[in-house]
Amino acid sequence: AAALLPSTRGVLDPQAVRYLRGASWIAAARAAAAAATLIFTVSDILGVPTGKIVGGSELSSYVGQIPQGTALMFVVLLAALIALLARTAVTPGSAAGLLVVALVALLPPPLTGHSSSSPNHELAISGLAMHILALSPWVGGLVVLVWHATHDGDHLGIAAGRFSRMALWCFVAVGVSGAANVVSRLPDPSLLYTTDYGRLVLLKLALFIVLGIFGYLHRERTLPALMAHNPKGYARPAVTRPPWAFARLAGVEILLMAATLGVAVALARTAPPAVNADEDAVTGMLGFSMPPPITVGRLATMWRPDLFFAVLVVVLGGLYAAGVARLRARGDAWPMGRTLAWGLGLVTIVAVTMTGIATYSPVLFSTHMIQHMVLSMLTPILLVLGAPVTLALRALKPAAIRGDRGPREWLTIILHSRALRFIGHPATATVIFIGSTYTVYFTPLFGYLMRAHVGHLAMLVHFLASGSLFFWVLIGVDPTPRKLPYVAKMLLLFVTMPFHAFFGIALMSLGKPLAAGWYTALHRPWGTSVLTDQHTGGSIAWAFGEIPTFIVLIAMVFQWYADDRRLARRLERHADRAEADQTEDELAEYNAYLASLDKRPPSASASPPQE
Repeated sequence: AAALLPSTRGVLDPQAVRYLRGASWIAAARAAAAAATLIFTVSDILGVPTGKIVGGSELSSYVGQIPQGTALMFVVLLAALIALLARTAVTPGSAAGLLVVALVALLPPPLTGHSSSSPNHELAISGLAMHILALSPWVGGLVVLVWHATHDGDHLGIAAGRFSRMALWCFVAVGVSGAANVVSRLPDPSLLYTTDYGRLVLLKLALFIVLGIFGYLHRERTLPALMAHNPKGYARPAVTRPPWAFARLAGVEILLMAATLGVAVALARTAPPAVNADEDAVTGMLGFSMPPPITVGRLATMWRPDLFFAVLVVVLGGLYAAGVARLRARGDAWPMGRTLAWGLGLVTIVAVTMTGIATYSPVLFSTHMIQHMVLSMLTPILLVLGAPVTLALRALKPAAIRGDRGPREWLTIILHSRALRFIGHPATATVIFIGSTYTVYFTPLFGYLMRAHVGHLAMLVHFLASGSLFFWVLIGVDPTPRKLPYVAKMLLLFVTMPFHAFFGIALMSLGKPLAAGWYTALHRPWGTSVLTDQHTGGSIAWAFGEIPTFIVLIAMVFQWYADDRRLARRLERHADRAEADQTEDELAEYNAYLASLDKRPPSASASPPQE
């Protein structure tokens, strides 16, 4: 609610602060409910009274060993954190941070349910996570907006407009993720009308379509009525009650949304039909059957689309194209080289996350290392050369009301935040880039992450993010918290790259396989041994460092040359301006001298000034 309301003085309005305080109580109730669920679940499983569960060791064992228990404990901790911090938050930034934590707290329980055990659990997990992250702000935002409207809330027109824009994106995300969930659980379309689970899906789909119709009516009829009722947006209208159309339409939408959520709960409590009863252990681990022996042709043809990276590429590509189109529509130029670099960066993401490389990545360490190297050392170089932040700052319009925070203002705040100044420091970025690689592979963390799709996905996202952070500091076109001279950048590059060579050498020198439990359990019937394949992965890591180093050096040389040219032109302009000013001063002095001669008596002798 606080994120929907405007802020004109850098702090939340009193109404938004009251909503945050209410969120604190709701979060406390959420933490208590999750804790009670955890206790009652252990009591039900073990058949032990709840009093003994609280005082015994069964609870800690369940939390430490069972994924569902760990998930509920995360919910308790995060909800308690929100309950505490929401009592003191007074700025839009703190409210946005709490919103992010609240969304993260929604994910652990559902990601350990049916999705993690479905045949195509990669698609199911990504789809369910997107589904929840889109549905929660949509539902919660509508409830709070109706409450705000029926309690004489200020800025109703602005808040409703912002909710409408957010709800449109949420509607699209819910539809896409819902379709992905259905495909992952019901690969045969006939199951939609022959199983209870499929019929529930059809009922939810019908309610979802009706919700979309009401959302369209809300956008086309209610919002114009609200702005006509309160044309200035931020000012309190003369008549405090909102139009009856809003309360009527929003009330019906809430009823439909409640029915949809009820069906969703029923779906969550209903096991999907067993599609493949004779599924082997390898298929259960991978989410697909063991692929055939690896070849170059199969790497190029055995595509396995990943919903998370597909959405990421579409969103990043679409937003970038929209920014370039807006600049060109108003007559501004944008370098074609930056657009090309951004597009190539997105192509590399597709190449290693949706092709045969993604299929063989969980099976072969060497293929996983190709994925790692591209996402951490090639894709980030291309993306930072695309200058997305600079494009956004130029394309986004400032907020309509001075002092309010739109997308451009939020981006500016993030760029000047203390957290980004710390993370964007060259030393911090370098430590994250190098240290995280050694931490992941030379600790038990790698084996743990490989056992779940969420862990593998988090690992790939981290590689992409840490590489983007490092190369943003090194060769990024976008503004950075601390600008390094080019000599220091080259020194940082030549100091950092050998660590990746050492990493590859260390992998080739290991006498035992990493994540041995995972690779041994797969029982791969073809190819070399696990240890030999690991040595191949080490050689790939060792050799791959030459490619990004060469690209970075070329980019750095061009940037250095361009900066020197800009500096030379600036100095020339300053010199020309100084020369022009000096000429003007001399001319003014001479004109003043001539004017003084005209004012002297005729008998007076005039002599030119001595040089």
